[in-house]
Amino acid sequence: MLEVSNLHSGYGKIEILKGLTIKVSAGKIVSLIGSNGAGKTTFLMTLSGIVRATKGEIHFEGRTVQHLTPDAIVKLGVGQVPEGRCVFQHLTVKENLDLGAFTRRDEKEIEKDQEELLTLFPILKNRLKTLAGNLSGGEQQMLAMARALMARPRLLLLDEPSLGLAPKMVDTVFSLIHRINRSGITILLVEQNAWKALDLADYGYVIEGGKICLEGKGSELLTNPLIKHSYLGE
Repeated sequence: MLEVSNLHSGYGKIEILKGLTIKVSAGKIVSLIGSNGAGKTTFLMTLSGIVRATKGEIHFEGRTVQHLTPDAIVKLGVGQVPEGRCVFQHLTVKENLDLGAFTRRDEKEIEKDQEELLTLFPILKNRLKTLAGNLSGGEQQMLAMARALMARPRLLLLDEPSLGLAPKMVDTVFSLIHRINRSGITILLVEQNAWKALDLADYGYVIEGGKICLEGKGSELLTNPLIKHSYLGE
């Protein structure tokens, strides 16, 4: 579904990604772990077209996309839940969900999708008129995920979904990620909670210095001595 080869990108003269290569197969959960500053968020922002690639190629479902605008990439079927959730705090939950479908014009289907998402995220159902800024961190994370799903993505990019959440809420969020994947949506997960990320993943990558330094099945990486020492605190 997604093939990234020799990807370079960054900010001005500062190069963050230095030849990154990754593959994400349809229907799978792929996790990307790494230390702060390794390039994880820059990678997702480059996939979404927000940060421009300076070299290399990004292919989504066989189409070259690195030169497309962010809205064009969303229309192709790539959605992103950014780090820090980034909900529109002064808009209601309902208005945030409506904005998630900004590329669509099928009003009846939009309404149907919203009803289905409120079944997946029932905590939002009674908060439709609540300002997003008044939600808890966990509720905002659910809203950010639901908002991204309103665009009907086939590939969902998740950036640090457990950041700042209580342990119980982390479990809830990861359970939701699993359910979203079971519904047929491919997941690319960037996450500092390496154990959670790799335990959930079909396949995993480790990024350091803007390059992939290790990859393998999620279950295999969990038992890798380097991963256990560097990321699992063992």
